[in-house]
Amino acid sequence: MKLKTTLTAGAAALAMMTGAALADPVKVGIAAEPYPPFAAPDSAGNWTGWEVEMIDAVCGAAELECVLTPVAWDGIIPSLMGEQIDVIMASMSITEERAKQIDFSDHYYKTPAVVVAAKDSGIEPTAEGLSGKILGVQASTTHQAYAQKHFEEAVAEIRVYQTQDEANQDLVSGRIDAIQADSIAMADFVESDIGDCCEIVGAVEDDVAVLGQGVGAGVRKGDDELREKINMGIAKVLEDGTHEEITAKYFSAPIYSK
Repeated sequence: MKLKTTLTAGAAALAMMTGAALADPVKVGIAAEPYPPFAAPDSAGNWTGWEVEMIDAVCGAAELECVLTPVAWDGIIPSLMGEQIDVIMASMSITEERAKQIDFSDHYYKTPAVVVAAKDSGIEPTAEGLSGKILGVQASTTHQAYAQKHFEEAVAEIRVYQTQDEANQDLVSGRIDAIQADSIAMADFVESDIGDCCEIVGAVEDDVAVLGQGVGAGVRKGDDELREKINMGIAKVLEDGTHEEITAKYFSAPIYSK
């Protein structure tokens, strides 16, 4: 199965099935902002990355025809609730707050949140270690919520960015002292030429209420048929080794844990 990509939330025919509406094709919302190595457009505008391949695999295993639909990250839940997309698969952590608005599938990856700073900065991933520093986070993420809960009183400023790339660039240029983000995305960043200045200084202490229970696919409340199909797809790619095979192309270690 090949994923199609669309930049618009074009109308899709809805088929009523056992009390639930399944779109055909299923519009899978991803964040329009590049988030390598999970998802980013190439020079031709085609989306590539670990999560793009995982969406393809899960949809194929679930026998769903899926079309990628990029949506601005800070509007992705409203787009789901407004039926511009049918499911979110965009590295969205399963949290209690989000679960009040939407339902989630089982998680398909789980990694820690980390703090990145300039090499030999002496910064540590704690309130004390960030005292008086400027910390950058991406808007509308669990990292923003975590920083505001755990670090706001200690740091000089929590600077919020619309994209992770913008936060990374400000760290490299010295306009901020540190950033908090996902460990896998940051491992890719610090291993790149632009991120050579910086290092992961450690993982923050876990807070499941804020950071969530891993990353899952989000669907509208009550869309149980689609959620269960996605769960079936996730289970299949984990069981048959597809998840591990795709992960090995992008990462040096597994990114799924129960």
